[in-house]
Amino acid sequence: MRATLRNTPEETKAGFAFKMADWPLIALAALALGVLLLARPCRAQDIEPRRWSHIPIGANFIGGAYAYSSGDIRLDPALRIENAQFDLQTAGLKYIHSFEMLGKSARFDLTQAYQAGTWTGLLNGAPARVEREGLADTTMRFAVNLYGAPPLAGKQFAEYRADADCETIVGMGLVVQVPTGQYFNDKLINLGSNRFSFRPQLGVVRNFGKWSGELTSSATFFTANDAFFNGKRFEQDPVYSADANLIYTFLPGLWLAASVGYGDGGLTVVNGIANNDRQNNLSWGLGLGIPLSRTIGMKVGYIGTRTQARTGSDVDTFTCAFSMMW
Repeated sequence: MRATLRNTPEETKAGFAFKMADWPLIALAALALGVLLLARPCRAQDIEPRRWSHIPIGANFIGGAYAYSSGDIRLDPALRIENAQFDLQTAGLKYIHSFEMLGKSARFDLTQAYQAGTWTGLLNGAPARVEREGLADTTMRFAVNLYGAPPLAGKQFAEYRADADCETIVGMGLVVQVPTGQYFNDKLINLGSNRFSFRPQLGVVRNFGKWSGELTSSATFFTANDAFFNGKRFEQDPVYSADANLIYTFLPGLWLAASVGYGDGGLTVVNGIANNDRQNNLSWGLGLGIPLSRTIGMKVGYIGTRTQARTGSDVDTFTCAFSMMW
C-alpha cells in the first residue's frame, strides 16, 4: 500500500474556476462528491454469518483480516461522469470478549481497520483520480442473547453444545461507529466519516442438527457532520436493512454459509438541500470457516452488492481472516 494523497485545487479552495483548462479538476471534485454520497449507505449494510453464535463465557478472541473491494459507481447522468470506479484494500484487527450479564450470555467486539483506496472516473473524457490511505473509523459492538445460549463455560458449555441439536436463540445488539478515522474537512473523499453512527440489531437463530438459520434486522442512525467539505453540514436519513444466513456445519469449526441482505434508505442532505440519492441495495455472500487447530481458525468469503436504484454502486468484496481463542 502506498501512502499517497493526490489533492486538487477544488479540494483546498472555496470555489471553482470554471475554465476549459480546469475540466479535469472539476471532474475530480464532482466525482469525489458523487462517490462520497453514494458510499455512505453501503457502509451501514453488513452481512456477517454467526454473529449470534453461542460462545463460552470468559473467552477472548483476537483476529486479523484482509479485504479487497472493487466496484462501479452509477451517478446521475447530469453530472456527465463516466466509468466511475473504485478499489479499496482493508486490513483490520478485531477483539471479542464474552461475559455474563444479568444471567445472560453477552459479548463485546472492537474492530479497527486501516485502508488504502483509489477512486477514478471520466468527465467529458477527462481522467480524474483520488487516492487515500489511513485509519478507518473504529467500530464497537455490544450484544446479549435474550433467549437461549445460556452463560456457560468449560465442561458445562461443551456438554450443552453437544446436546443442543435443536435450539432457538434471540439476541439484541448495538453497533457504534466512532469517528476516529482519517478525515480532512477540505476534501470530499475521506476514509473517516467525522460523525457517529448507531445501529441497533435484533437477531433470531434456529439451530437444527448441522443446519443453522439466522435472521438479523437493523436500523442505522447517523449524527450530523458539521465539518463537511468547505464548512457545509452533512446529514443522512437512517438506513434500514435485513440479512439472512443459512449455515451448514460439517465439523466443529468447519462450516459453510450462504447469505443474502437488503438495505434501503440513507437519503443525504447538504446544507438543508436533499440529494436524490436514496439507496436500495441487494447483497449476497458465501463464507467458509476452516479450523487450523483447537484454538485457531480462518475464514474466507465473498460479498456482492448490487444497487436496485438508478444511482448507487455495484461492489464485489473478497475477504480472508484468521482468529485465535484463549
